[in-house]
Amino acid sequence: MEAQLSALKQEVLEKIQAASTVKELQDVRVAYLGKKGPITDLLKGMGKLPAEERPKMGALVNEMRQEVTAVLDARMTELEAAAVEAQLANETIDVTLPGRPVQIGNHHPLTKVIEEIEDLFIGMGYEIAEGPEVEKDYYNFEALNLPKGHPARDMQDSFYISEELLLRTHTSPVQARTMEKKKGEPIRIICPGKVFRRDNDDATHSHQFMQIEGLVIGENIRMTDLKGTLDLLGKKMFGSNREIRLRPSFFPFTEPSVEMDISCFKCGGSGCSVCKRTGWIEILGAGMVHPNVLEMAGYDPEKVSGFAFGIGAERIAMLKYGVEDIRHFYTNDMRFIQQFERTEG
Repeated sequence: MEAQLSALKQEVLEKIQAASTVKELQDVRVAYLGKKGPITDLLKGMGKLPAEERPKMGALVNEMRQEVTAVLDARMTELEAAAVEAQLANETIDVTLPGRPVQIGNHHPLTKVIEEIEDLFIGMGYEIAEGPEVEKDYYNFEALNLPKGHPARDMQDSFYISEELLLRTHTSPVQARTMEKKKGEPIRIICPGKVFRRDNDDATHSHQFMQIEGLVIGENIRMTDLKGTLDLLGKKMFGSNREIRLRPSFFPFTEPSVEMDISCFKCGGSGCSVCKRTGWIEILGAGMVHPNVLEMAGYDPEKVSGFAFGIGAERIAMLKYGVEDIRHFYTNDMRFIQQFERTEG
């Protein structure tokens, strides 16, 4: 039995010295001192020895166990120190090396378009108004002359969360909330923000897009005021030599309603692929605020009037920068973003 203990001790000590990593040494500890290791088995087998031999053999096994544990712990300290030293050597920093250049990003083209439009209207005395993207059915539809049963309220067209909550389909609810809050006071606002529609994503459609709507309410607001505002917008975004035209249209919240076109900035109106050979490009929808909308917000349509317009930021950016696929705006591809000049400030 003593010879067996001596051989086992010599074996485990050799294994300890041969271990070159912390993991290898941990494996030796488990193999020899673990619950299923030979040293533990020896202690468990003490009951099979004659009673007179048990004290002596027990002392020898415990002595060996303590000696092996001490050698193993010392070797573990040595290997851990070597591992730390190697790690520090690999992580050494040469403070004399030049710093890495910091890459400065570009403004997203949609951000550039939105800020350009905001700057224009702020300079004209407008305020920027915001509202929730998860909107009540009342503000998204009813307050805008879209009663229950109107086709625009179709469940297939809107993302409903509950019977009375949905993801807003336009930023017009911000206008409705502002009118309700102002309680008959004059208003001059623009409302930029995300809107959501049930639509299949392709080169020209997206289930999420950016919209900028404008609203002006006050005494003696006329269609000519709307036309002058849209003319200024068209020239600001596409060049001072652009012309605009207004075509009759229909929107439930405006009466009369119009579509605004600008003369093609590529061919100058002679006809090309951009304007589909017509010389004109459709830009936005607008109109005079419907009397029903004014009344629901607490305004007297006999005393005040107003106009509203809605711009798709993606459409403006696609035309302005020659982007052919709306999905490029949302794929986070730096190769696309880096094409646009960075805005200072």
